[in-house]
Amino acid sequence: MQALDTSVKVAVIGAGAMGSGIAQVAAQAGHVVYLQDQREGAAAAGKAGVAKTLQKRVDNGKMQQGDLDTLLQRIQPVDQLEQLADAGLVIEAIVENLDIKRQLFARLEDLCGEQVILATNTSSISVTSLGAQLKRPERLLGMHFFNPAPLMALVEVILGLATDKQLAEVIHATAAAWGKKPVFATSTPGFIVNRVARPFYAESLRLMQEQAADPATLDALLREAGNFRMGPFELMDLIGHDVNYAVTNSVFDAYYGDFRFQPSLIQKALVEAGRLGRKTGQGFYSYAEGATRPEAATLPPAQASDQQVIIEGELGAAAGLIPRFAAAGLEVIQRDGAGLIRYGDATLALTDGRMATERTVSDGLQQLVLFDLAFDYSKATRIAISAASQTTDSALQDAVALLQKAGLAVSQLSDAPGLAVMRTLAMLTNEAADAVLQGVASASDVDLAMCAGVNYPQGPLSWSQRLGSGVIWRVLQNLQTSYGEDRYRPSLLLRQQAFADGANY
Repeated sequence: MQALDTSVKVAVIGAGAMGSGIAQVAAQAGHVVYLQDQREGAAAAGKAGVAKTLQKRVDNGKMQQGDLDTLLQRIQPVDQLEQLADAGLVIEAIVENLDIKRQLFARLEDLCGEQVILATNTSSISVTSLGAQLKRPERLLGMHFFNPAPLMALVEVILGLATDKQLAEVIHATAAAWGKKPVFATSTPGFIVNRVARPFYAESLRLMQEQAADPATLDALLREAGNFRMGPFELMDLIGHDVNYAVTNSVFDAYYGDFRFQPSLIQKALVEAGRLGRKTGQGFYSYAEGATRPEAATLPPAQASDQQVIIEGELGAAAGLIPRFAAAGLEVIQRDGAGLIRYGDATLALTDGRMATERTVSDGLQQLVLFDLAFDYSKATRIAISAASQTTDSALQDAVALLQKAGLAVSQLSDAPGLAVMRTLAMLTNEAADAVLQGVASASDVDLAMCAGVNYPQGPLSWSQRLGSGVIWRVLQNLQTSYGEDRYRPSLLLRQQAFADGANY
C-alpha cells in the first residue's frame, strides 16, 4: 500500500513534548503540519521547542541551517480547530481521557472532509471505544508513537473493530516513509509494548519483594548479563512510578484482574510516598545532588587450584562459557552427560526455573550451584548464581572461582526459582506468545515492537527460540509449580510449539 503523498497536510493536536515531536517527524518527511493546542501560546511554544532542539544539531554540524529553516516553515502553529479543515491526516496527542478524545473526534468529523484520516496517539484507551460514536468509525485508528517521537523508531498502528484495514495499511506505509518502524496491532489493552513489557518490571519487583537481591544488583544483572539497555528499577525511576504504576493498573484492570499483570505493593508504596523517581529526586535510587549510587552486590575473589573443568553433555545456550574457560588456561574435558559443569567440588547447571535446593533432591545433583541465563555468554560481564541449601561453602567457592576465572563478576541471589534474566525472559516470552495466540499482532511484529519500542537486545520470541526447543516452556512450567500461581501459567502457544518440535517431554 502506498504512503500518503507529502502534499497531504497533517494536523497534530496537542503541542506538548509528544505532539511537538510528532509534528517534527511529519515535517521532516515533507508534510505541511498544523500544530494546534487549546492552551494559548502552546502551539507556538511547541514549535519553538522543536527549533531549539534542532538548532543544537545545526550547531554541532549534524544538520544544515537551510534544512532546519525549511522544516520550521512547514510547521504552522494554529489556535482554532477550524483551521485544520483541509488536513488529510489528524493525529491527536492530548490528555488520556476517553470522553475528551471522543468529543474532539466528533468535532473533527464535522470540520474536516469525509476522507480525513483520524488517528489517536493513545497508549491505553481502546480505539474501538473511541470510534464507537463516530459517523465514520472506519476512518479512525491508532498511531501510537513512543517518546521522544523523533528518536524512537516504533509506531504501533492500532486497528479498532471498525477500522478500515486498507486505511491502516496506508498509515503503516506512511509511518515507514517517515523513517519509522511500524507494526500492526489490534485494539486490546496495552497494545503490544505496554502489555508485553509488564514482566520486565514485575519479575524484578517480585525478586526484590522476596529479598532475593537488591535493585542495584538486579539492574546490573539485566544490563550486564541480559544485555538490556537499562535495568528495570532505573528504568522505572526514569519513566516515573506514577506513570509506570498507572499503566500496570490499567492493564491489570482491563484484563479483569489477571494475576499475570498484578501490580507491585513495593511500587504502590513509592507512589504513595511521592517517591516517583528522577522527577522528584527519589525513587529506588536517590537523585539528590551528591547522592552516591549503590553498587551491585559482587562476591569477593574466590580461590581454587583445580586446573580441570569437566563439561558433561551439551550446555545449550551456555556453551559460550567453554571458550572462556579455555582462555583462562583451564583444561576443558568434555564427556557425555546431562548438560552439567563440574569443577572442584561444585556441580554447576543453568537454571531451569526450579530452586537449586529442589533440584538437589529431585535430580540427585550434589553440591549444586545454579547459574543464570546470559544474552551472550561469550560477552557477558556479570552472572547470577544461587546455591542449594545442601551445598557446602567449599563447593560454592569452587563455583564462584570458576566463573571468576572466566572473567565474570558473580552476584549471588537467594535460591529463587529462575534467577533473574531467565525468569524475566520466560515471562516476556510468555506474554509475547499469548499476544500472538490471541491475534493482537504477528510474532515478527511483536519482536520488532519490543526492540524498536523499548530497546530490547532481541525480540523475546526469537531469543527464546535461540535457546532451543521447549526450554522456556519448561522454565515456565517449573515456575508455576514452584509458586503454585496462575501468574506463571505457560501460554498454550508455547506448549503447542514445544510438542510440534517433536521433542520428548
